[in-house]
Amino acid sequence: MAAYRDLLRTPGVTRMITAQLAARFPSGMSALAILLHVEQQTQSYGSAGLVLAATSVGQALAGPVTSRWMGAWGMRRVLTLTLSVCVLSVLGLALLPLSLPGYMAFGLFAGLSTPPVQSAVRTIYPKLVNSSQLTPLFSLDASLQEIIWILAPVVITLVSTQVGTAEGLLLVAIILVVGGGWFVLSPELGRVRIPRSRRAFGLVVLKPPVLLATVVGFLLIGAVSAVEVGVVATFGHDGLEAGFILAVFAVGSLIGGLSMGHIPIGPWAMARRLLIVTVGLCLAMVSLNIFWLGGTLLLAGIGIAPALAVLFAITTASVKFSETAEAFGWAGTGQLIGAASGSAVAGFLVDSAGPQGAYFAGVLFAIVGLIVAAVFVRSFPDLRHRDPSPFPDTEPVPVTTS
Repeated sequence: MAAYRDLLRTPGVTRMITAQLAARFPSGMSALAILLHVEQQTQSYGSAGLVLAATSVGQALAGPVTSRWMGAWGMRRVLTLTLSVCVLSVLGLALLPLSLPGYMAFGLFAGLSTPPVQSAVRTIYPKLVNSSQLTPLFSLDASLQEIIWILAPVVITLVSTQVGTAEGLLLVAIILVVGGGWFVLSPELGRVRIPRSRRAFGLVVLKPPVLLATVVGFLLIGAVSAVEVGVVATFGHDGLEAGFILAVFAVGSLIGGLSMGHIPIGPWAMARRLLIVTVGLCLAMVSLNIFWLGGTLLLAGIGIAPALAVLFAITTASVKFSETAEAFGWAGTGQLIGAASGSAVAGFLVDSAGPQGAYFAGVLFAIVGLIVAAVFVRSFPDLRHRDPSPFPDTEPVPVTTS
């Protein structure tokens, strides 16, 4: 904890972590808010699912694109533009009398305009701290994001069910404005400028560490999403037990991230952390007893934030500074597709085999991720004795001759 204390005393770090958490808080609310509102307006969960699918497609498509734009136009301009369009799209969903195609269109716009806060902040981090603090900072970031997934669903559920679904979406819009505005106005965004990338769009994802971060992120988040479906299927949508178990899952991730943040990242770091997740999920299949699930998912959660920290670190350490935002955009897209895939596979298995089918899906995603991390271990950079910061961009210096 002394290392984290020193880290948070570094100028700008606490402000940047807090501002980005506030800016990203709506990401833990929007899907549930849209689901509840569209279902209430259309009386169809199928329609609500289509709107959520359109939103997810928009987010997946836009992530790498808007992240790359920040190098061409500047972080503040891109974040302000996307934030404005996203707020208007959410307000449209909340206030306009729409048909299903209208809801899907506004959901798509909301997804396409999701502000690339994650890409921005993880590009800024290497400029705030020295190289020895960067890995703990990524671990702290991955751990604290669990606060979003613990609190945001509770807040939006209370507002949408007790006040109204339109009011729930209005709350999302308000937090987008306040949190996003705080992040955009942070001094660090004015001090850090991302150079324009000279490589063609999409080439950065072909670098082995970035491709691994994208694929493993897809599999890890796929496993997590499948388990979330399993927990809800086990205890029902209205059961307090489901919320308790998912909170324990997130607390395990928080504990793991804070306890492992000081450990240097070697080539086998990802495999070891995914092994913890895999063992925990395998044990979860033994029994659906609430106490057994709580204990096993607490164990599985311990590996999640540390695994995400590895993904962030190997991405940063493998690209030029001008490519970091786009690289994180691709990694984020992988995770979004993983979340959708994990939920979809788990949903089909719940219908055919009951709740344990969802846990089985989670185990499969985790095992494949573990196999990928072990088979391609040579492609993971060894960061135990090297600077994990991105490579500097170099360009010709004009020389005047007489």
